[in-house]
Amino acid sequence: MCGLVGIFDPRNSRPMNGTLLRRMNQTIQHRGPDGDGEHLGPGIALAHRRLAIIDVGGGHQPLYNEDGSVVVVFNGEIYNFQELVAELEALGHTFRTHSDTEVIVHAWESWGAASVKRFRGMFAFALWDENAETLFLARDRLGKKPLYYADMPDGTLAFGSELKALRAHPDMPCELDPQAVECFFAYGYVPDPLSIYRAVRKLPPAHRMVWRRGGAPRMEAYWDLPMAAPLAISVDEAAEELRPRLAEVTRMRMISDVPLGAFLSGGVDSSAVVASMASASSDPVRTFSISFGESSHDESAYARRMAERYHTSHVSREVSPDDFDLLDKLAAIYDEPFGDPSAMPTYAVCKIARERVTVALSGDGGDELFGGYRRYAMHVRAEKIRRLLPRGVRAPLFGALAQVYPKADWAPRWLRARTTFRELADDTAGAYFNAVSLLDDDTRARLFSPQARRQMQGYRAGDLLRGHLEAAPTDDPLMQIQYADMKTWLPGGILVKVDRASMANSLEVRAPLLDHCLAEWAALLPPAAKLDKLVLKRAVEPLVDKDLLYRPKQGFSMPLRRWFKGPLRARIATLADSPVLAGCGLFNLPEIARMAELHQAGLRDYSAGLWLLLMFEAFLKTQD
Repeated sequence: MCGLVGIFDPRNSRPMNGTLLRRMNQTIQHRGPDGDGEHLGPGIALAHRRLAIIDVGGGHQPLYNEDGSVVVVFNGEIYNFQELVAELEALGHTFRTHSDTEVIVHAWESWGAASVKRFRGMFAFALWDENAETLFLARDRLGKKPLYYADMPDGTLAFGSELKALRAHPDMPCELDPQAVECFFAYGYVPDPLSIYRAVRKLPPAHRMVWRRGGAPRMEAYWDLPMAAPLAISVDEAAEELRPRLAEVTRMRMISDVPLGAFLSGGVDSSAVVASMASASSDPVRTFSISFGESSHDESAYARRMAERYHTSHVSREVSPDDFDLLDKLAAIYDEPFGDPSAMPTYAVCKIARERVTVALSGDGGDELFGGYRRYAMHVRAEKIRRLLPRGVRAPLFGALAQVYPKADWAPRWLRARTTFRELADDTAGAYFNAVSLLDDDTRARLFSPQARRQMQGYRAGDLLRGHLEAAPTDDPLMQIQYADMKTWLPGGILVKVDRASMANSLEVRAPLLDHCLAEWAALLPPAAKLDKLVLKRAVEPLVDKDLLYRPKQGFSMPLRRWFKGPLRARIATLADSPVLAGCGLFNLPEIARMAELHQAGLRDYSAGLWLLLMFEAFLKTQD
């Protein structure tokens, strides 16, 4: 895993500023502590930080084709590179390294922009073709690897693996994007293609940008998740087919010239990956987990059972869920406000793993591909009612019930009938947005200042989710929301969390379940077979104890409510007096004070909103 930065002048072939390039590259040293390199040409500057994984001695970047006219800087892994090498050699190309990076330059020579469709893996890269005077940027299909870009005031394009690299450019405009702020307080992250800054955008997953000097940039999607009619296959047949697929995608991600291990939480997904690794390895798998010492937030006993079954070399360490020294550190790591509290334990387990390995496999993607979230089953049930009753009937009936039913924030979700009534009164997109949003529209409207609401110009975070739901090429309710989550929550939340936490520790994380070929197959499974990960669980029954597979889902959660009544009580009480929150002009400070008061009194549950405010405050402090 690595990091990259670059500057491109689309109009002139002028000399580039090497000092500036090196300053930008230095900000992402953590992504590649094993070396750096740069390419300076007329109107193009590329730099790279290397974390050596494949061909440790020969895979240095930037990497060139035979005559030096094509150069690439690359972050990621291409798992099918050996097959591509054979194909490209048959076409006459000569390889000088054993690195997966080299296939990119030769694939470009043979197949141009279509080359990206040949790559199976996780990647973000920038390629420069001197003869064609063309810049080619691309990002992997599911968005595992990040790529930010910005149009600078001098007409150049700056890009990099992390926002901090662009912020090192002295001319980068750092005005906050009001739409991104609205989205953060709805979703808990800033979704693609937005960034927290107006001037910066993220290249979306499965997109490529081709920009020839003297012309205009062309950005387009090169892949989409298939959502045609589901396969005619039973659960048992699908499970039988999934077993070899799981073995294949795991085996592909075990190719490494450096020590390799896996995260083992004790959940279904990580257990499936570790079991597959153990089957493919003659040596004990190195596994890593953390515990919190609280049964309600601790799965380490289940992880130990899996470790004992497969005789892994297991390291488990207890960390304090009250280690708030990490809070401000995370703000610097993530560059943008990031509101998932599980970023703290994710960082901790990455740090522990890096003490022993350079690469770790994870179970990320299992919930999205195989329908594991509780909200999926709830949405499908509610959608049946919505489709039976016209909205003209539903809206007034359930809307009225929601108005009269008491609000019960502190009750379990299944007892919160008011929330259910509101979702039944809404349309599909509105209901699902309500299910995934951390703060509803009314709360956000009260939280923001009049100035902020004017700057948002009527933009609502739910519009983004609605657009993805409407674009889903299916009318099946489960497949629709899976499609939307694969466009929003997965790349913007889950994968950002893992990428930044791992890269801050110079650790590469690979996710076998997010192989795009497996994703294409899983997308077309019958919806009823996917809910609660039925197919995945059935497939790994021979590999994982049944009581581990079929226990209630726990997740990597953190005790926010207890924190705000205990260790963070004083910090929450002073949020409304925060100089940085007051200074940014975005917030209604009396509303923040009201939220903190009601929460501390136990009258309302504002734990999600208060955490988002804490993380936004921490982000603002990094801007000085």
